Amino acid sequence: MFAAQVIALALAALPMKGVMAHGGVLAYSIGGEWYNGWSPYNTPVGQSTIQRPWATYDPIQDATASTVACNDDGTSPTGQLTATNVQAGSKITAYWNQVWPHPYGPMLTYLAKCPGTTCTGVNAGTLDWFKIDQSGLISGTVGNGYWGSGKMIDDNCTWTSTIPATVPSGSYLIRFETIALHSLPAQLYPECAQIDIVGGGTRAPNAAETVRFPGGYSNSDPGLTVNLYTNEAQTQTTYIIPGPPLYNSGATSPGGGGGTTTATTTRTSTTTTSSTSGSTGVPGTVAQYGQCGGIGQSFSHFLRYFDRNTDVSFHPQAIPDLLAASLRTHVMSSTHTTRSVSNVKFRVQDVSNWFDWNSVVHGNV
Repeated sequence: MFAAQVIALALAALPMKGVMAHGGVLAYSIGGEWYNGWSPYNTPVGQSTIQRPWATYDPIQDATASTVACNDDGTSPTGQLTATNVQAGSKITAYWNQVWPHPYGPMLTYLAKCPGTTCTGVNAGTLDWFKIDQSGLISGTVGNGYWGSGKMIDDNCTWTSTIPATVPSGSYLIRFETIALHSLPAQLYPECAQIDIVGGGTRAPNAAETVRFPGGYSNSDPGLTVNLYTNEAQTQTTYIIPGPPLYNSGATSPGGGGGTTTATTTRTSTTTTSSTSGSTGVPGTVAQYGQCGGIGQSFSHFLRYFDRNTDVSFHPQAIPDLLAASLRTHVMSSTHTTRSVSNVKFRVQDVSNWFDWNSVVHGNV
C-alpha cells in the first residue's frame, strides 16, 4: 500500500513538459536474418543499415509534408545497405520501440519499385508506392475499439507483412507505417528499408493502386480527420483507411481511401472484445492532455502497460494530477497490492526518466 501511495504521489508531482518523442521502426526480421535500423539520435557517421535515415521520434502531422515518404528527405545515406535475396511470398517483420504508446489507428505497409538495379541514390519521393498490407478498425467502435495499431502493440510492438508472390523481382523500398488517431492532426510514423525481391511474378501494380509521397494522403482524408472523442465515434463501426486500395485486391479507392474496414468481434486466430472503458471526450474537440498518455483513452493503455510489464520502458507522455489520482486508485486496488516495492520503484524511476526529472522520485520509494 505504501508503494502504491508513493508512485501516485510521485506521478502527481511530475511537471508537465509537453508531449515528448514517440518512436518508430528500429529493426527488421527478414528471412530469419536480423537487421538493425537507423539510430536517429546518433551521428550518421559510420551508420550502415538497410533502413533509410530518419531524424526524430516525433510524428509527422502534415500528411503532405516532404518527409512523409520515409520520415526523411527521401535520400539514401553514405553506407546504405540493402537486404538481398528477399523471396517473393516471404514475410518481413518490423519492430517498433519497446512499448508503442498509441493503440488507436491503422497499420499500413507499402512497396515501391526502384528503377535500375538498386534503390541506393533513388529519392523516395519520386517512386510509385503501392499498398500490400493494412489493418484498420478490427473490432468495437471508432472511439473505443481495437485497432491495427493495438494489435501491433499486443504482438510485442511488431508488425509482419507478406511480400506478395506476384510482384516482379527487383529493388524495392518497403514502407511500414502506423498512424495514431488519438489527437488531431493525426500522427504519421513511416519508416522505409531497402530490399531486393527475388523469385517474383509478373503482376506490376496498376495506376489505380499507386501513389506518390507526398501526394498519397491529404489532410482532409476521412481516415486522418476522424475524431475519437465525438458521440458519433462511440457508436461508429466503420473506418476508411487512407491511401490507395490494396495491391491486387480488385478494389477502387473509395473517395481517396484505401478501403473501409468494419469492426467485427473476431480477428485472425484471436477472439477480441471491445473495451468497455474509454474516453467520452468533448464532441468535436480533443481535450487538453488528451494525447500521448493523457486523460481518457490514452490513460487506459498506460495502465495496460503498468499491468503487463515490469522490465520495459513505457511512454506516459503527459500525466496531469487527475491521472495521478486515477493511478492511485488503480494501483491500490486488490489486483495491484501484491506488487513489490522494487517493481514500483522501477516504474517511478522510468516515468521520471521520460520527463528528465530526477529530484523527487529516485531512491525515495
